[in-house]
Amino acid sequence: MKKISYLGIIIAVFGTTVADAAYSNRRFQAEVLEGLDYIGARATIDETPVAAPGELGLEVYETADAVQTDEIQMYVPTSMYVRMGGGLNLGFATDKALFNGTEYEASGGYTAQIGLGWNLSSYVRTEIDFQTMTLKFSDLDDYQANYQSIGGMLYFDLARRYVQTGDVTRRRTFVPFIGVGAGVGAYEFEGASGANGVAIIAPRAVLGANIMLTDLLGIDIAYQYQMVIGDGFGWDVRDGGVDNISNIMATIRFNF
Repeated sequence: MKKISYLGIIIAVFGTTVADAAYSNRRFQAEVLEGLDYIGARATIDETPVAAPGELGLEVYETADAVQTDEIQMYVPTSMYVRMGGGLNLGFATDKALFNGTEYEASGGYTAQIGLGWNLSSYVRTEIDFQTMTLKFSDLDDYQANYQSIGGMLYFDLARRYVQTGDVTRRRTFVPFIGVGAGVGAYEFEGASGANGVAIIAPRAVLGANIMLTDLLGIDIAYQYQMVIGDGFGWDVRDGGVDNISNIMATIRFNF
């Protein structure tokens, strides 16, 4: 009888344990399904994930509502950049050339530029550049002036190019800037008795804005002023003189 009693007790305990286990599994499954949308859990990589309701879904699964990816831009700051492009001369903001005692306004001039720059900080950068400029003048179809110069610039961005918040670094899309520098070059006024020689460009000033298209590629739109110290500005002029030249520039900047 004792053996039969012991056997009955063991069977009863085992049956109760199995029943409890089965109940616990079903209960766990119900809790999971309650906290996680079944369709959202099975969403493929090509489908838009469905937000999982409940604390369990928010803690365990990354959902569409948990992270707003369009508000986060991961950005790795660069140390150097190359800039190239060109611009047009602003005749109304450029000194007139003198020819046979008559002044002629600059008209139809253009400039090409290439530069190599270093980002010293999120606010400051420096650059060396080469520019070639052709100046034309109204009512002087067969006369023009050609400039080639090498210059150095120090730029100050008026808004921080990148901002770090915790482990996330964001970049700005629009950054206005100013710059100041100097250069040296040579110029030639093509035509009889043209003023030719060495030119000292001091100062050169720039005011503009950078528009970033991607993390590495952007566009600079800027106004450039140059004060040229040289042998005059035109034909039949005396040696020495100070002349002002203005351009509007558009260049592409590639960061690396």
